Order: sequence, then C-alpha cells, then structure tokens
Amino acid sequence: MDRIIHLEQIVKKFYIGTENELNALDGIDLDVTRGEFTSIVGESGSGKSTLMNIIGLLERPTSGKYEMLGVDVEKMKDDDLARARSRQVGFVFQTYNLIPRMSAIKNVEVPLLYAGMPQAERTERAEVLLEMVGMKDRMRHQPDELSGGQKQRVAIARAMANDPAVILADEPTGALDSKTSRMIMDLFHQLHEEQGKTLLLITHSQMLAEETGRILTLIDGKIVGERRGNHAH
Repeated sequence: MDRIIHLEQIVKKFYIGTENELNALDGIDLDVTRGEFTSIVGESGSGKSTLMNIIGLLERPTSGKYEMLGVDVEKMKDDDLARARSRQVGFVFQTYNLIPRMSAIKNVEVPLLYAGMPQAERTERAEVLLEMVGMKDRMRHQPDELSGGQKQRVAIARAMANDPAVILADEPTGALDSKTSRMIMDLFHQLHEEQGKTLLLITHSQMLAEETGRILTLIDGKIVGERRGNHAH
C-alpha cells in the first residue's frame, strides 16, 4: 500500500486554556493512498477546513500523529514543512488565490520559482499545464480579465506545477455556476483517471462528493461515516 497521508488521533484546539476553548478536530484517523479520489463532506463549522489546513501543512495539530509520505510531520522544522508543502501539496481554493497583477502563466510559474527551477523550464512547464487545463490561449491574461471558471483552471494548473503527491481542493466550485462547476469537476476526473493524481475534495455538497471514490462525513470535528462513492474503483 502506497500511503501518502496517515493521520492518527489528530486533535486541533483553538483558544486553549480560555473559556472559549474550541475543539475543531477531535481524534481524526485517516489514511489516503496514492491514486485515491476522496471527498470530505461537512457543513460549515464541521472542521473540514481545519482538517485541510493540517493535511496541507498550513497548521500543526495540537496532538496526534501525522505522517506524510512516511515522514513524521511533528519532527519537521518550519522550513522543512514549507518545503514539503510547496513540493508535495497542490492547493485549489474557492477564492482561486491568484496574484492579481500577474498573467496566468506567471501565476502558474510561482511554485516552480520557489522550487528553484530555471526560467526557461518554468515557462515551458507552465505552458504545458495551461494547455492541459484548456487555458493556453489565455495564458498572457491577468486574473481580472478571466472568468471564475478560467481563474479556477489556472489555479488547478498552478496546483499541478510541482507534480505534488496530493491535490487538496477546498470547495473548488463554491463560487461557480453549475455549468462551470461541471467543467472543473470533469478536469479533476481527468487528472485522477489519466494522470493517476491523488485528490482530496473538501465540500459541503453531497452531490459533488458522490462523484468521488470514497466519501468521509465530518461532524463536530469527528469522522462519523465512510462510504464508497460512484467513482470507486
């Protein structure tokens, strides 16, 4: 079994020691193996964004064990954590998070710049990725010249830049209409089926979750159910 993510009894608390102490995650156990398309479903406040932040190495858990690609995250120094985050995790957010005054191609190049890739290779890789998501003809456009769906396709190309071990998509269709949402989900299926990418979809939509291979339900910081989706292999 080629395990990418291993969480064991993960707890995340906020405002520790105050009367407002909040248990956002309460003993999460989760394994994600290479090539899976898994969704984590929960209402607002269920802890799903906190869980994504921990899986994506943006936050550290209060307690519990987290291994990414067999490495104990707790033992990582901050710069090791930042390096692992930029190389092993691709993020796709509801708000796209593109840099406003940079063209689409420059946005896709950003992770490659941090990884130390030379300019010519960066540009070539970014062009290939933008072509893959159907954005080659708009690659010189800035984000404010693109529609929501086009911005999200650029964001997906950027998430793929360093060929990460896992892509984390947090409500990636939340700001899009149904037709554009369909296009974005089709793109995720293409990455999963044609490139064998490991995808973790965070969503409140049961309908979108049904399209993945495995569905985890999160309530009050606990995984309360797991079932197979329609794309289970």
